[in-house]
Amino acid sequence: MSVSYYAFFGLDARFELDLQALENSYRKIQSAHHPDRFVTATASDRLQSMQVATQANEAYLTLKKPAARAKYLLELQGIQAISETNTAMPIDFLMQQMEWREQLDDAKQEKNIEALEALIRTLKTESNRLETDFSDQYDLKKDYTSATDTARKLIFIDKLSSDIRTAVELLD
Repeated sequence: MSVSYYAFFGLDARFELDLQALENSYRKIQSAHHPDRFVTATASDRLQSMQVATQANEAYLTLKKPAARAKYLLELQGIQAISETNTAMPIDFLMQQMEWREQLDDAKQEKNIEALEALIRTLKTESNRLETDFSDQYDLKKDYTSATDTARKLIFIDKLSSDIRTAVELLD
């Protein structure tokens, strides 16, 4: 896609996002380009509607999730938050990561859904704090170095939260 996801939905390229405006724009685009509207159209028009609908899905999912949105915003600045050559993290966060992973492993081993749910709540609190930090660093200060560090943490927490939700589903 040559146009940014933000431009696609008519939104400002900021981390702080009006999720209702995103949702409304997404629904409007999906409605206008739904394949059912193009059943009798030319093959070219059907293909184009499918491409727009696919782009809308990808853009919507990226912008809706804070970690993905942060990563995407950095990519717009030419910064790869997660790459082979850019994996540095502060030692205190690395230690915290290890502790959270151990808590996950212990809770899975013990089949302790309550412990998993408590860990999810802890991660949500940390994620909310990091989202505030990222917004300040990216939107206000244009401090892309700090924003990149914060985005890495958000991405890790998002992945760990997903792993915990999967563990809870398997135990239910």
